Amino acid sequence: MNIIIDNKSGKPIYEQIYTQLKEQIIGGDLEADAPLPSIRSLAKDLRISVITTKRAYDELEKEGFIYTVAAKGCFVAAMNLELVKEQNLQKIEEHLREVVRLAEISGVEKTDVEKMLQLVYEENP
Repeated sequence: MNIIIDNKSGKPIYEQIYTQLKEQIIGGDLEADAPLPSIRSLAKDLRISVITTKRAYDELEKEGFIYTVAAKGCFVAAMNLELVKEQNLQKIEEHLREVVRLAEISGVEKTDVEKMLQLVYEENP
């Protein structure tokens, strides 16, 4: 498991942890039932507050990415990847609706939005 905290990022630290762990789970880097570091251990390794780490773990558990076993710790939950994909498709659709709304308000043509999307895809590593 590899987590990198970017102090210059505008994202809260708990969100950076949440996002990176979620990506590693969805990407298969962390397998179902794999143990996660304890909240205290991860906080110590990242040199952050235990409260921050707990918040990230709580968010992951609330969304079904991890589960907790009393006195044993947190583990990666088995994922229904099709469900995760569908949830992400819904989020993408919401964002695209917002893009279209902003484009219409600004008088930006559909072809210009398509070009912008293509550029974003090309810039993404």
